Amino acid sequence: MEINRKSSDQELIRSYLEGKDLAFEILLSRYKDRIFSYLISLVKNRKIAEDIFQDAFFKIINTLQKGKYNEEGKFLPWAMRIAHNLAIDHFRKVKKMPTISQNPSKNEDDDFDIFSILDMQEASVEDEIIEEQIHKDVRKVIDYLPAEQKEIIYLRHFKEMSFKDIAEAKDISINTALGRMRYALINLRKIIENNKVNLTVY
Repeated sequence: MEINRKSSDQELIRSYLEGKDLAFEILLSRYKDRIFSYLISLVKNRKIAEDIFQDAFFKIINTLQKGKYNEEGKFLPWAMRIAHNLAIDHFRKVKKMPTISQNPSKNEDDDFDIFSILDMQEASVEDEIIEEQIHKDVRKVIDYLPAEQKEIIYLRHFKEMSFKDIAEAKDISINTALGRMRYALINLRKIIENNKVNLTVY
């Protein structure tokens, strides 16, 4: 296949996988400025952006060579998502994570509140990016809870209802509402630990 700068992304990818390194150089030159500019806008640091950019294209090359790329015609969004996720990884590393003790005390479950992680004060761009990702992770974890516990989490933290209002709305006592929340938080902790979910703590 004859390749040039007018070749489509898919043609360039196929040619690269056939051993034509020039094809990837064309692909890289086509999108490097957009991806690098996006990283600069996220991390606000040229050196860090360069490091993430290099990691992103190393990951892109590995994925292509392993034959795992299957998003035909959507190379740029796919590449941008890889860069975006690596930027999130960078922010998480410098924010001191993990949040949960590996050897919790008996009373620690009572103190653990996953939703304290989501409290944001004067959020920076990177904070907002991390927060968005954490919200997605938290919602996935909540889906594993029993229906009653999932409901109490939703009403308290997403509908921002008080325990008094929840008790009245569901025709239960406040103690019952509090008990469901306590067990929901304990179960969330176990799910996070068992699945090694990575959440950032401030």
